[in-house]
Amino acid sequence: MTVYTERKQGSPFADFVSEHAQVLSIAVFFAACMVLFSIGSDTFLTLGNILNVVRQAAPILIVAVAMTFVIITGGIDLSVGSQVALINAVAAIVMAMGYPWPSVVVAMIAFGAFLGFAQGWFVAYQGIPAFIVTLAGLSILRGFALYLTQGYSIPIKDAPGFFALGRGVVAGMPVPAIIATALTVLGYVVITSTKYGRQVVAVGSNMEAARRVGMPAKWIIASVYVIAGVASAVAGLLIAARLGSGSSNAAVGFELQVIAAVVLGGTSLTGGRGTMLGTVLGTLTIAVIGNGLILMHISPFFTQIVTGAIILVAIWLNTRIFTTNFRLSALRKR
Repeated sequence: MTVYTERKQGSPFADFVSEHAQVLSIAVFFAACMVLFSIGSDTFLTLGNILNVVRQAAPILIVAVAMTFVIITGGIDLSVGSQVALINAVAAIVMAMGYPWPSVVVAMIAFGAFLGFAQGWFVAYQGIPAFIVTLAGLSILRGFALYLTQGYSIPIKDAPGFFALGRGVVAGMPVPAIIATALTVLGYVVITSTKYGRQVVAVGSNMEAARRVGMPAKWIIASVYVIAGVASAVAGLLIAARLGSGSSNAAVGFELQVIAAVVLGGTSLTGGRGTMLGTVLGTLTIAVIGNGLILMHISPFFTQIVTGAIILVAIWLNTRIFTTNFRLSALRKR
């Protein structure tokens, strides 16, 4: 006769750490970066510098929130930097024609949604891998931006209301940071508390199973690229408002920062798992690393090497050491 014994209940603390290991590890790494750079530079923790970091990180965070949805479905969008540049350039050109900036903002957001849907359609309904579609989009959209501007910056004049979107301050907080915070909270609520958010996770976990239970799996996949397009449009507008011009050279390498922030925050590249809190911490970590290295007078040519190495080590520690050790610790106590 087989005797069954009840498994011992694990430690609540060990279970919590095991479940949130990736977010906790990036939080620890972020705190370590803050301490390191505060020691290395007297100006790092000044209010002015912190606000500057937050302002510059806002466009990355906005697109990273959208990219979290994309990567949760198991996709990728390499074209977000080119979308930002195209929106940035087109907005400046249209405003130079004399159109009012509120109309331009609405039109550019709609244009971003269209760009996202066009790519999402190829991925979801034509079965072309997202990597290929968005890699093509990266080249095509940047090419359009270059063609429209001929490589020149397009100045934006007489639009104080528009400039306030990128340069304004409300209650001591930069307007871009306020917009980024609002969109992050919206993204968190959607992914954790709505039917659509649960569908995104389900499709990323197992698309075929999601389709068989009646979920519109293809539409869900296409929709996350629409979200990425809208987020890229908002980021492009904020950058144009901050700089007072539109340029085809805007947001070069932007997509790599966004993807790094999302993955650094613990979102799985294989899909089915992601966290907005981790995305926020990943974005801030990348922004802090870039700012701190500059303040420590490290050569800008060396900064990219250091940033890339730090990100690689952080993700390695996250996936190979922290998570594995916490899971083993939890299992031993059961």
